[in-house]
Amino acid sequence: MTTTTASRIRHIPVTVADVVQETADTVTLLLDAGDFPRDYKAGQYVSIDPHQFRAIAGYAAYFEDAKGRKEPPRAYSMCSSPDEPYLAITIKEEYFERGKTKYPPLLSPFLVHHQWKGVKLEVTGYAGAYHLPDNISHLTDHIVHLTAGSGSVPNVSILKWALAHLPGLRHTFIYSNKTWNDIIYRDELARMERANPDRLKVIHTITREPDGFAYTDCIRKGRCSTALLAELVPNLNSSIVFACGPAVTVWEKREAKAAGVAPTPRFMESVMAALHELGMPKERIKEEAFG
Repeated sequence: MTTTTASRIRHIPVTVADVVQETADTVTLLLDAGDFPRDYKAGQYVSIDPHQFRAIAGYAAYFEDAKGRKEPPRAYSMCSSPDEPYLAITIKEEYFERGKTKYPPLLSPFLVHHQWKGVKLEVTGYAGAYHLPDNISHLTDHIVHLTAGSGSVPNVSILKWALAHLPGLRHTFIYSNKTWNDIIYRDELARMERANPDRLKVIHTITREPDGFAYTDCIRKGRCSTALLAELVPNLNSSIVFACGPAVTVWEKREAKAAGVAPTPRFMESVMAALHELGMPKERIKEEAFG
């Protein structure tokens, strides 16, 4: 499936109007862009240059010296819909993991834990091809969202827009997390499902809750597997899939290659393998990975 996106990258001055604590390590920043046009597509992102923040200038300089290159801007998907008053970006704190990442993260811990309300900053945007094509209603009447962790962010933006503007589309939103408390937008997804019972079905898959957790038909134990997809989406081949979540990092690939083994699949590798096993046509899959 292909989409086209005009290249209209612009510098956008914003003020942080409010901060929503989504989970213990995840926040949403509501950005007031004044009269700047909200002419983005649901699912796109803005970028933030770390060099604008004096508080982390020393860390940025250290990493640039260690890496031998300039620290690039970081992209953050918007969870807002273009018809909402604020640009809303959700940031999940990244962590240093031995064998998975070479350097500690620079920007996400700062964005998650700093006091941002009322602060002025600059973002650049809008960018990204992970959005509904203009002719989506001619392609399908069913969108399957496969997300994990902060991969839900652009899909929630797409979901908001579609529920408001594309009444012919149904949505199955399958969302994988480690624990119940890790679920970003948990209450908002439940609210949207209650408001659209004939158009939205939300299923959570949980991998690390202890024995005795109250699983249900809509809260499943384990990963998003081939069997689960076959059960939940019997009309998969006539649907269009939007899959977003963590993938094997470049560092993991290098470490695995040095050890002469294949890297352990992460969410995106697993769900793409499941879709392939179920015969899902590649042109009906839209994917966005991070890691």
